[in-house]
Amino acid sequence: MGMDSDLFCEGLVRRFGSNAAVDHVSLDVPAGTFFSILGPSGCGKTTLLRLLAGFDKPDQGDIHIRGERMNDVPPNRRPVNMVFQHLALFPTMTVGDNIAYGLKRRKMPLVERRKRIARVLEQVGLPDLEHRNPQELSGGQRQRVALARCLVLEPTLLLLDEPLGALDLKLREQMKVELKHLQKQFGTTFVYITHDQSEAMVMSDQVAVMRDGRFDQVAPPEELYREPATPFVAGFVGDNNRLSGELVSVRDSLAELRLDDGVLVQGRVASDNLQAGHRAELYIRPESLVLSGDALSPGFSSMQAKVRTTLFDGANSRVEAETCGQPVYARLPQDGSAPRLSVDSSIRLAWNPSLARVFGAESL
Repeated sequence: MGMDSDLFCEGLVRRFGSNAAVDHVSLDVPAGTFFSILGPSGCGKTTLLRLLAGFDKPDQGDIHIRGERMNDVPPNRRPVNMVFQHLALFPTMTVGDNIAYGLKRRKMPLVERRKRIARVLEQVGLPDLEHRNPQELSGGQRQRVALARCLVLEPTLLLLDEPLGALDLKLREQMKVELKHLQKQFGTTFVYITHDQSEAMVMSDQVAVMRDGRFDQVAPPEELYREPATPFVAGFVGDNNRLSGELVSVRDSLAELRLDDGVLVQGRVASDNLQAGHRAELYIRPESLVLSGDALSPGFSSMQAKVRTTLFDGANSRVEAETCGQPVYARLPQDGSAPRLSVDSSIRLAWNPSLARVFGAESL
């Protein structure tokens, strides 16, 4: 357990019948961190959040908040607060009364309550809305009121269960930035649950990618993107092309595959079970692919592909193609340097092997 940990969990297990929704999960979250748990529906992330909040108890393992074991501490006595997707604001109360609710339950004196409410409203950018009702506010304003209601209690941990899920796309993009700003401003440790990789990547200091009740990888967003530890992380975090083939050789940190049309390609070794003659998969990001002529940069890999569609995507052009019966697409910049591509034309796509990752069949 780190000396500056706000949250430390070891070997958490929660079973429902024979199914382990949380399966030996451990984590160490330093104070002041924006920590996200990212995964698809049904992976166990909401069950894990309920364990942290005290709404459920683990079958095994321990939960420590600021060094104190919390397994048997009820939710209302934990230094934790929670923001839900549907916010759960009281519609018949004013903004100020919503924020004051928890302070009243703690029997805080009126003068101190008013000071705290005024301060937190200023911090979340709503200084003049204390006497409004939630129905009079925009979706983003209601979101900030829900955050203020939790943050005014000065919790050690703020747990957020997909709080942006009910917002429209434009507002969701705006709130990502605001949430990150508020977390840094308050210095509170956020534990954020989401299935949306863009939310986790934009806001988080650390991200835990969860699958089938376990963490596949815990790392900063850039490391998850550039150095995925498993094929699941590589496929779930960002876009990736997957090329299947037979592993020919492994030399130092590079693995060589023979695709089904006989072409040899290379990528960095990403798993320790690579064996020549076995099937393997190479993962390469669309933006790492470039159009190539006959002359390749030294050490680059390349393959022929047939164009299926080209799609304009703002600053980029998305080229969807096919090679060896496998789909592949590239994200090419719209800077005037790339030639216009027609459907069914043949192109050569190339990449630096250091930007690709090769996983053995037993990892897939």
